[in-house]
Amino acid sequence: MKTKKLLVGATVASVLAVASQSVLAHGGATGIVKERMDGMGVMKEAMKVLTPMMQGKVDYDADVVRDRAGDISQHAGTTMTKLFPEGSTDAPSEAKLEIWQDWENFAALAEQLRVMADGLAAASDNGLMMAGNAPAGSGMMTGQGGTMMGSGMMGGQGAGMMGTGMMAGQGAGMMDFADMPADGVFTMMGQVCSACHTRFRAEK
Repeated sequence: MKTKKLLVGATVASVLAVASQSVLAHGGATGIVKERMDGMGVMKEAMKVLTPMMQGKVDYDADVVRDRAGDISQHAGTTMTKLFPEGSTDAPSEAKLEIWQDWENFAALAEQLRVMADGLAAASDNGLMMAGNAPAGSGMMTGQGGTMMGSGMMGGQGAGMMGTGMMAGQGAGMMDFADMPADGVFTMMGQVCSACHTRFRAEK
């Protein structure tokens, strides 16, 4: 359980660190750049609410999980990608040119984030695996050492993570997520965020 808790914390800490830097860089942003930074800010705030809950530091509230997952979903997928027209790199944008050079993978990650957020909403009633509240059979989410199965794969390059088709819902419906513990889906979602930031966001 300690390993699982550390994994959730480490994944989300890296995502929040990046998101915090982005929010601080909003000064002077205008137009489409400001719109997408504002969207990232909404997702960052949702992660800030969800993180301590998924770590067991505050009481778990399925309604809050559904609401915050909905916030992330609304700003992911095509809602996100339409805010990245080619050439929109005016300061203080931190978007790498690789976004447009590898648009297919960028768009796939944005869609994976939406699917993961919707999956978290579907899994919200299941509670936390580490609290022993997950439904029977949810052990499929863990490997032999108790860590998240595929946690290394999720940090892989672009759409190769667990297969684009499955992650985009083509091979796995919301019922798959509805059978998983909420913290398991949350960790996967955080890893999608981290993979996208690593590949497509410029370091300060």
